Amino acid sequence: MSLDQTSTTLASLSPALSGSRTILVVGAGIAGMSAALEAAEAGYDIVVIEKEPYLGGRVAQLHKYFPKLCPPYCGLEINFQRLKNNRLIRFYTLSEVENISGDPGNLDVTITQRPRYVNDRCTACNDCVAVCPTDRPDAFNFGMGTTKAIYLPHPLAFPMKYAIDDAVCDLDGCARCVDACTYDAIDLNMKSQTFTLNVGAVVLATGWKPYEAERIDNLGFGSYADVITNVMMERLASPNGPTAGKIVRLSNGNPVRNIAFVQCAGQRDETHLGYCSGICCLASLKQATYVRDQNPDAKVFIFYIDLRTPGTYEFFAQKIQADDGVEVIKGKVGRIVDDPVTGELLVEAEEIMSPKKRQVAVDLVVLATGMVASVESGLPTAELECDKDHFLLPDQPSPGLFAAGCARGPVDVATAVKDATAAAMKAVGAINSATQRPSG
Repeated sequence: MSLDQTSTTLASLSPALSGSRTILVVGAGIAGMSAALEAAEAGYDIVVIEKEPYLGGRVAQLHKYFPKLCPPYCGLEINFQRLKNNRLIRFYTLSEVENISGDPGNLDVTITQRPRYVNDRCTACNDCVAVCPTDRPDAFNFGMGTTKAIYLPHPLAFPMKYAIDDAVCDLDGCARCVDACTYDAIDLNMKSQTFTLNVGAVVLATGWKPYEAERIDNLGFGSYADVITNVMMERLASPNGPTAGKIVRLSNGNPVRNIAFVQCAGQRDETHLGYCSGICCLASLKQATYVRDQNPDAKVFIFYIDLRTPGTYEFFAQKIQADDGVEVIKGKVGRIVDDPVTGELLVEAEEIMSPKKRQVAVDLVVLATGMVASVESGLPTAELECDKDHFLLPDQPSPGLFAAGCARGPVDVATAVKDATAAAMKAVGAINSATQRPSG
């Protein structure tokens, strides 16, 4: 039976869990869900915790996958159903690890749950939103638009329940949502709670976050509304995004006629990120199809240092580059400025294959800013080790802890799923080894 934190607390469940056969999965993105499902189908009890109020991670924010250009919700919905219907899996949103200690087969994990303020009676009817007086930036859409303080993270969120952002909501002074809810689904008295679970192994699928583009001062992010990041472009193109899937200029709402993609924006640069995220070239090529599909007359410029499309994805790159409306330019962008006469953005770059500078005028610029480890700020346990870029090392000093997916380094979705399966099997193996050791 799959339960979210609002219906049952970890404290009430922990005595029933057998530590030696329970695997804790930290993170419910594509890697975390895959690890949980694989281990559960091998017969192990699973607890999944996720810091966001919904499952699905970054994949839920994508418009399409490459190379098939299919929407991710098909696969996510299947995984959600598998999680919901598997009685060995329990999942909890708004939850984070505070500490991990012990040995394989006997690990104590301290977890803090933040209040959702909405219980399982919620039907997502939206009556509460209609009366809420407070707005907040829409985090799911990377600040492109707002939601109310009580909100549904996105239209296909799982679990399909609202949440209240207590950072902006006046819980004591405003209870309009409580009065509007006919299902008694809102509880403003919910509190944060801290619990300890005993588990046999831990899979760390903490994922990634986008690099902060405002740190790159020569590329105009934050100065010009029409300079956005690659993750923002995914939301802009999504039917459930801030513009209902219409790729427009954020400055004036006009359709995009010409667009520039700037590869390695802050990447392969010791001032920002010293590494290549590996998938950004493919992501930009994919996003070029979004623009060309909506406007066959649109012109796409892709500025790159090295166009990296590893392995079997080379055919995808060749297919997009064969489009006459897509021009790939080997050159590093030096700056982006606005043209005060036309209102367009001017992208200036030095072409590596020729001695001249190149300048193109576009409506929208997309920066490929790269993937940063989510554990950059540190997970509260001294037993985890990271590389110089803050990604978790594959072999942790603490036995029984296994990193999966983008927690280990930037990878695409298919690779993350494979890696999560391997991590799940390692966790199973660690538990089996621990339970077979002679006592004393």
